[in-house]
Amino acid sequence: MIRSRTVAAALAAALLLPLPANAGAPTISVSEANSELTDGYRLATGDKLKVTVFDEPTLSGEYEVGVDGDLALPLLDPIPAAGKTPKALATIIADKLESGEYVLVPRVSVEIIEHRPFYILGEVNKPGQYAYSGEITFEQAVAQAGGFTARANKGTIYLRRQDWGSKRRVKLEGQPLKLAPGDTIEVREAFF
Repeated sequence: MIRSRTVAAALAAALLLPLPANAGAPTISVSEANSELTDGYRLATGDKLKVTVFDEPTLSGEYEVGVDGDLALPLLDPIPAAGKTPKALATIIADKLESGEYVLVPRVSVEIIEHRPFYILGEVNKPGQYAYSGEITFEQAVAQAGGFTARANKGTIYLRRQDWGSKRRVKLEGQPLKLAPGDTIEVREAFF
């Protein structure tokens, strides 16, 4: 009787313990996470762009994708830019300039001059915000953050992309994990 009460009390106590944050986070493989980046770079809030309208210096300049995901250019209503590639955005700008009869045959280019940053938290020596430049891997991000701490779990991380609803657990395998601008990486403590 005493033993069954002890077991029941231990079970009740275990049920009352809080679960670790993101204990139920879905797990994805490195190849699944990397496959989402094959469609080309998608613009989002915080990207800084250089828009060039050839032979129209007053319409050309440097702009930032706003908090609402729109791009504000002279003469035009705000243009939804979030989720579009730079090439698709250039086509939309050209169409709007032509349909508004501002430029007869507009030739437009859009280039990214500064990507939005990525973030790395947890068991790294210098957690924080870092500039994204070109393609970067998880290992390169850890190097920028001063390497792992002695307690870091080097086999599993948590990753959140801007277009995901929640964090996902990524089991690191032999293949390098590619990062995207705006990614938030969490390196947790290893349990030995």
